[in-house]
Amino acid sequence: QVEVVESGGGLVQPGGSTELSCVVRGDIFGVFFMAWYLQAPGNQRDFQRELIAEINRNGNTAYGDFVKGRFTISGDMTEKTMTLHMNSLETEDTGVYYCNVHLARDASWSRTTYWGQGTRVTVAS
Repeated sequence: QVEVVESGGGLVQPGGSTELSCVVRGDIFGVFFMAWYLQAPGNQRDFQRELIAEINRNGNTAYGDFVKGRFTISGDMTEKTMTLHMNSLETEDTGVYYCNVHLARDASWSRTTYWGQGTRVTVAS
């Protein structure tokens, strides 16, 4: 069994900062990469989640265009943890942030993906 748990977020003023964390627990052989997705208000379907940032087992990172320069992702794929540092927050950053992990359960390195339950960030005055 694999469990993906997010924490952090809450209510933040425009221009403020916050931090999200994700930890993956369970019977895991290795992690390919981890990522954060945003599901904005009004977008209720899974395919409407937008990629915010991702980090792979080599430490390489990638960001969505609208968060570049404002958000920073860090993580340790060996420890199966990931953090998103969010600065200069805007009202458009409001929504539910989901942690996504692509991992292998055994030495075959067959890839499986898991999602957390999400953590809400509200940017408002």
